[in-house]
Amino acid sequence: MKLYYMPSACSLSVQITLHELGTAYDKVLVDSRSKTLPDGSDYRAIHPRGQVPLLELDDGTRLSEGPVIVQYLADRQPGGDLLPAPGTMARYRALEWLNYLTSEVHQRFYPLFKFGAFPDEAKGALRADLDQRLAFVADRLGPQPWLMGDTFSAADGYLFTMLRWTGFLKVDLARWPNLVVYRERAAARPAVQAAMRDAGLVRA
Repeated sequence: MKLYYMPSACSLSVQITLHELGTAYDKVLVDSRSKTLPDGSDYRAIHPRGQVPLLELDDGTRLSEGPVIVQYLADRQPGGDLLPAPGTMARYRALEWLNYLTSEVHQRFYPLFKFGAFPDEAKGALRADLDQRLAFVADRLGPQPWLMGDTFSAADGYLFTMLRWTGFLKVDLARWPNLVVYRERAAARPAVQAAMRDAGLVRA
């Protein structure tokens, strides 16, 4: 398999899933500004939206959207821990988290990376909107180690990826101590460390 990625982007969550599963893959760096590949070609010729992650399977089939990709990868290894078995309520709870994270949390981060395009009066509202979502996650997480309880899931890889962004955006995560501990706990996982090395976020 081949994964098109950008450092620090949401593609990190797919890399975490791949390493948690022990799945070998080739990585292809996409330049975030020019949308070009290492050989100089236009990434948009492969993926018209120019976004990552994009997973290319051995037969050439391509799959986009991080939450869908991690579901596909987890389902390739039935009985694993990253997603509960299909048809179980636990499975739907995990998908509930993945959908909430992508629709409510991820989408609140995006405009903060484009702050220059917003008037000053809008910036406070944007941060407050994100704060509300983070507070909800912190409340639902409570004292448990992971979103699904005692087991690290694909949703945790996604949440960890976004919690890393709070440092770049100067979002004060200390208001939710359990999220600070959660981020540190996730960062210490060997698969997460390996994924960050692959993404060029930590030294090998």
